[in-house]
Amino acid sequence: MLKERQVLTVSQLTKDIKLILENTFGLVWVEGEVSNLHRSSSGHIYFTLKDNNSQIKCVLFKQQASGIKFQLNDGLKIIVFSKLSVYERDGQYQLYINLIEPKGKGSLQLAFEQLKERLVKEGLFEPSHKKPLPFLPKTIGIITSPTGAVIRDILHVLEKRFENFRVLIYPVKVQGESAKMEIAEAIKYFNAADNADVIILARGGGSIEDLWAFNEEIVARAIYESGIPIISAVGHETDFTIADFVSDLRAPTPSRAAELVIPQKRDLCQNIKDRIAQLNRALKDFIPQHRQRLDSLLDALRRNTEDVLREKRAQFELEVSQLQQLNPLGILRRGYSVTLKMPQEEILLDAGSLRPGERVQTKLHKGSFFSVVEKIQGDKQ
Repeated sequence: MLKERQVLTVSQLTKDIKLILENTFGLVWVEGEVSNLHRSSSGHIYFTLKDNNSQIKCVLFKQQASGIKFQLNDGLKIIVFSKLSVYERDGQYQLYINLIEPKGKGSLQLAFEQLKERLVKEGLFEPSHKKPLPFLPKTIGIITSPTGAVIRDILHVLEKRFENFRVLIYPVKVQGESAKMEIAEAIKYFNAADNADVIILARGGGSIEDLWAFNEEIVARAIYESGIPIISAVGHETDFTIADFVSDLRAPTPSRAAELVIPQKRDLCQNIKDRIAQLNRALKDFIPQHRQRLDSLLDALRRNTEDVLREKRAQFELEVSQLQQLNPLGILRRGYSVTLKMPQEEILLDAGSLRPGERVQTKLHKGSFFSVVEKIQGDKQ
């Protein structure tokens, strides 16, 4: 007797295959190369994971994608921790990803390198964009955790170095998911309030995970857009963050940042004393060396002045002599006279212009006299 056939629908078969795959493999680690990467408008990411011989579809939902620090790109070799299942509509088995790690290096290190490379291309690290620090800031803004050794160390160093300046502390979280937003907001606050001459961005040392808030793009861009100079003092001397590269100055430690932000008062006082002493020595050396030179210049000036005065006096006397020769009054000294027709006081050049009975005035070298014309004699023109 023939066994009755069991006929399955496509959906039933697909469900059975899905159950077998999920129960057999469950959660698996798989490595391969990313290809055909696609980001949907919903925030989900779809790509193919492949090696030299095979490939498998992968799905990274928005929630899991938000926790990945580095950038997924085609060609990137990764290791995924995922659930193997079947997409029933297409009857296609695929990986639903929970975690992703870059193959060969940590995810945070890769994220650091990717962001650094991108910001370098955008010019955020360019030296031409870095602002000089003020020499003697009146107000120093500090962005850091309000508790712990960092803020105490900074304040202790500042108090020892100078006085008569103000410190404004903006308390923030320096690690954790919300730290990047708080740090960026603190930088924006100081710029909007315009109440600080320089900003210290500080945190103590730690692992790359601990320092990650200072590797976030939002913090880097806030530093770049700041109109107030920023000193980055994050971690220990061997720690480097994106904030260090964007800031106007990197300090190896928070305490060193406090030393860089303001000079030592006693050093300034000593420098002023040294400059005064140097100036006094220079003046003492200058006066003997140049006194004789000054005397020589004064003598030369005196001689030149006397020569010029003699020359001008001789020229003046010559011009006076020439004027005297042309002066009509000078002719009168030699016995000549000048006759004027009265009352017009016109100088007479021709006797024919007179009539008997008219009055004339005769001017001599000394004095003058008046006459009445009795007779006219002489050539008539």
